[in-house]
Amino acid sequence: MSAIPRVKLEPWGVDDLFLLEAANTPEMTAHLGGPETAEQLRARQEKYLRWRETGDAAMYRIEADGDPVGGIGYWKSEHDGAPAWETGWNVLPAWQGRGIAREALRLLIGKVAARGDRSLLVAYPGVDNPASNALCRGAGFEQRGSLTEPWRGAELTFNIWVLDMSPLDLGDRQPDVDERFEGERLDEARWWPFYTPHWSARDAAAARWSIGPGGLELRIDADTQPWAPDFDGDVRVSHLQTGQHSGAVGSELGQHRFRTGLRVREEQPEHRGWLVHHGVIEVRMAAVRHPDVMVAFWPIGFEERPDDCGELCVAEIFGQEVGEHAGLVGVGVKAQNDPRLRTDFEKIPVEGDLTDFHDYAVEWTPERVRFFVDGRWVKTVAQRIDYPVQLMLDVYEFPRADGTRDTAALPHVLRVERVRSFRAH
Repeated sequence: MSAIPRVKLEPWGVDDLFLLEAANTPEMTAHLGGPETAEQLRARQEKYLRWRETGDAAMYRIEADGDPVGGIGYWKSEHDGAPAWETGWNVLPAWQGRGIAREALRLLIGKVAARGDRSLLVAYPGVDNPASNALCRGAGFEQRGSLTEPWRGAELTFNIWVLDMSPLDLGDRQPDVDERFEGERLDEARWWPFYTPHWSARDAAAARWSIGPGGLELRIDADTQPWAPDFDGDVRVSHLQTGQHSGAVGSELGQHRFRTGLRVREEQPEHRGWLVHHGVIEVRMAAVRHPDVMVAFWPIGFEERPDDCGELCVAEIFGQEVGEHAGLVGVGVKAQNDPRLRTDFEKIPVEGDLTDFHDYAVEWTPERVRFFVDGRWVKTVAQRIDYPVQLMLDVYEFPRADGTRDTAALPHVLRVERVRSFRAH
């Protein structure tokens, strides 16, 4: 078996009764009131198969490296009078502790979200089941109390976990900043047109940009040089950021310490352009379909204190993952060098041509961040990030192994129609 199994969800089938029997042990049912009878197991199997026919609920066999290892599903429920889906799962003991349940729940959440017919997913693990409670917390669920109710002839005390998958609702809210890139020049009070120049130099890290009727274009041209060849190879980038904070030449104090050993090479003036602390941040941009290219919008900590450096990755799109009718969008939290955070990042399948304009947004509260594509919820990260961030908007060209460049495809252009921020309620 591999150290990190490949997890799949397959529809529950007529031959899967053995999984119910394998999970029907005192150990596996300790938090559920004990084992069921053989008759109860057969009734449960029949129910799971009916779900498959009706579509009103769904049960899946969890497979790890092709082996059946447990089950997970969802079914209709309510929470505080609102329609919801309820979920539950199990993984057989020999496969526990390897991240299988975590990945299975992530896959299930994607299936529930794709339905789009109920915006709440709930789970009710027993209060004495630390593994399942931790799983809910890690998946972005919010704990909303606990209850004790009769269950299998006894009483079960359980926690109430709720995942809010409702769409982004800006309603009548007005943005505090609505950047439409009008006129002929960048608003220099907001934007700093250099890519972390303290690690290189402003001349080497300067953006190539233009503003036209469609908004901003960030561009990598045939004569664009690598921004820092001695420690970042032949990576080329065109980038705007809305803040700049770094130390004196020779110091290690500087934003986006993306590798060890970095020291300030060129002292920079402090720039407090457009800093955001909670609320909604949104960009409307178009990706680039090319295997050498990535576009991204990722607010990062302003880093007045070195630990305040986490990243809210609103959208990270590799050109090799952009098809004609769908693509992958990376979203989530990256710890970078913030010891209080853990990286929780994934690539979300998105329907449609990502080289057209799409809206990518994050709704950020003191306790969690929710991510959206075209207003549709795609991910929640339940972590606390409580410091100002600056906006980072960029297009990258990565080097090929053979050292060549696809000059016929140049320029690589990131098109941005608008960037907005809304204050927290």
